[in-house]
Amino acid sequence: MLTDPLPLQLAAELFPNGISRYAVGGMLVGLGVVVIYIGTGIPAGASTFLESTLSYVSGQSRFQRYVSSRDWRLVFTLGIVLGGLAFAATVQSGVITTSLYEPGTTGELYELGGITLWLTAVQPWRLFLGGVLVGIGTRIGKGCTSGHGVCGVGSASKTSLVGVATFLLVAIATAQIVAALGVSP
Repeated sequence: MLTDPLPLQLAAELFPNGISRYAVGGMLVGLGVVVIYIGTGIPAGASTFLESTLSYVSGQSRFQRYVSSRDWRLVFTLGIVLGGLAFAATVQSGVITTSLYEPGTTGELYELGGITLWLTAVQPWRLFLGGVLVGIGTRIGKGCTSGHGVCGVGSASKTSLVGVATFLLVAIATAQIVAALGVSP
């Protein structure tokens, strides 16, 4: 009996449902980053959204440094939110089927007025707290995973390489600690 080579065994363990969904997602993210960079000359990143949005209502200098790019940053962030909502309303709820995703596996499906909706199983307070902590972390780290992880690593920025290594190490350690404590979503 022949066994799979080690790389194939490792890939099967890391990606038990196949790698295609990650490849498609990665290509779409990469395409988005290229479009933003060609259109604006600025690497894409979501962490400056709050400061750029506050520049509409505040005159503080901290918020004014993004005035020239705040419009596309607002569109970028709205695209992230609306894209997530569209995915939840179509693919996750089962309206559109694809071999890349099994509907209802990451949350719960509800029927409301003949429409199937999807809702995450994670409690709202955890989502809120996680969002606050991620927001604080991205400002302290001078960027987020989209800025550092996609654009920075792609351009071989030393700062981004260190940032991404730090993100990963902290995330892995946190996940291990939380799992050891018996906390689940």
